[in-house]
Amino acid sequence: MRYELYYWPSIQGRGEFVRLALEDAGADYVDVARDPQRGPAAVNQFFQAAAFDHPPFAPPFLKAGRVVIAQTANILLYLGPRLRLIPKNEIIRFWAHQLQLTLADWVAEVHQVHHPITAELHYEDQKKEAKRCAEYFIRGRLPRYLGYFEDILKRNSKGSEYVLGKKATYVDLSLFQMIEGLRYAFPRAMTQLERTHPRIVVLRDRIARRRRLAAYLASPRRIPFNQEGIFRHYPELDK
Repeated sequence: MRYELYYWPSIQGRGEFVRLALEDAGADYVDVARDPQRGPAAVNQFFQAAAFDHPPFAPPFLKAGRVVIAQTANILLYLGPRLRLIPKNEIIRFWAHQLQLTLADWVAEVHQVHHPITAELHYEDQKKEAKRCAEYFIRGRLPRYLGYFEDILKRNSKGSEYVLGKKATYVDLSLFQMIEGLRYAFPRAMTQLERTHPRIVVLRDRIARRRRLAAYLASPRRIPFNQEGIFRHYPELDK
């Protein structure tokens, strides 16, 4: 099956968590909005033309044959067993989904730092509030999330290299993306915090060395971080 990923073409955003899974698995897929023959307009055209039984609210969404699935964690729940990025055990699959939903909460809080009032306003219209939000995020929420996943890796440390055991899953790929994004957005804070969360750093490095993923990260297919996505670097917020 050839998968179709519908997401915005100029940002990593939430769609990048899906891209990483597809790339790591060597899946046959097309990033529709970045396809020269279809382009960004294809995302809106698909919304307008398709008769959805279960319509998505917003990208990212994945088309697999006649099936259309939205929400990053939901897409990965679907792709996990098909890409062999999750064990067959049903309980483990729900545990992975739970962790992915926690990562989704984390992503939302990162975005809220630079848009604390509303996403409808530009960052420049809420800089004062963003500064205050960043202080609480760096001091409280960021260490709490890092500590949670560090503790999970610590519990799995006996003979296990990844979040769920001895084999990488989509959760590991997503945690890699979180660390990459946070390093871009808050380099000063992450330099300090990584010293007390060594297992997460080791996991990040291990994932970055995976053959297909390393090739993807070094290719033009990997969109650079920028000031339009979820992870944005404003020096005044990284204090």
